Amino acid sequence: MLIYPEIDPVIFSIGFLKIRWYGLMYLIGFVFAIFLAKKRCLKSWSPIKNHQVDDLIFYCMLGVILGGRLGYVFFYGWQQLSSDPLYIFKITEGGMSFHGGLIGVIFALWIYGKKINHDTITLIDFVAPLVPLGLGFGRIGNFINGELWGKPTDVFWGFNVDGIVLHATQLYEAILEGFLLFVILWLFSENKQPRMAISGLFLVSYGVFRFFIEFYRVPDAHLNYLALGWVTMGQVLTAPMIIIGLFMLIFSYNKQSRNKKV
Repeated sequence: MLIYPEIDPVIFSIGFLKIRWYGLMYLIGFVFAIFLAKKRCLKSWSPIKNHQVDDLIFYCMLGVILGGRLGYVFFYGWQQLSSDPLYIFKITEGGMSFHGGLIGVIFALWIYGKKINHDTITLIDFVAPLVPLGLGFGRIGNFINGELWGKPTDVFWGFNVDGIVLHATQLYEAILEGFLLFVILWLFSENKQPRMAISGLFLVSYGVFRFFIEFYRVPDAHLNYLALGWVTMGQVLTAPMIIIGLFMLIFSYNKQSRNKKV
């Protein structure tokens, strides 16, 4: 059994301004995304050039923040929104949704793609390997905040939180959806892949990891389980990702195979 360190989520304060670990984790994720994008854009087949990286990440950053917040409000916090229309602006209440952030990034890439005359799928293929490290650091931020704990357990790696030993599902997600997913996608995308294959692998891999971890994660109290006594909102939102990702992988390699035969 491990003891939860109870780190102060606020690093330091300057008047009313509070610098939080959670925000810092997002910043670190974006810094890594810029670094990785500048490294990957050196590939001859890269659709993004070095001078476009900063704008690309800026658009993605807006997509993550706006989409993540809107996604949380509409997927998980509609009850609070219905009673308080200003809830959407209360960023210290509730949090961010991965699925909302994903939709936000796709929309941002669609807008940026029109600006530089690139299709959205091509840009998603480029951006997908840049995302997991940010997800991993974000989950570390959740751990520091002491939120999104898992179910009670007796495993030796569980954390004692207020006298109850819990699965640290934030760290499970940081490892699987963050660092392991990064390794998978970065190595897979090291060489040119069929269009849509990298995006498909991202959706399938993240979806499988998240769906599995949801069995150990405690659902939001105001939602609880949605069906069968174990289906969570996270699984409902994640299952389509796996199906769409598999379709994208199959379609991309079938198309590559047909093109080789022509």
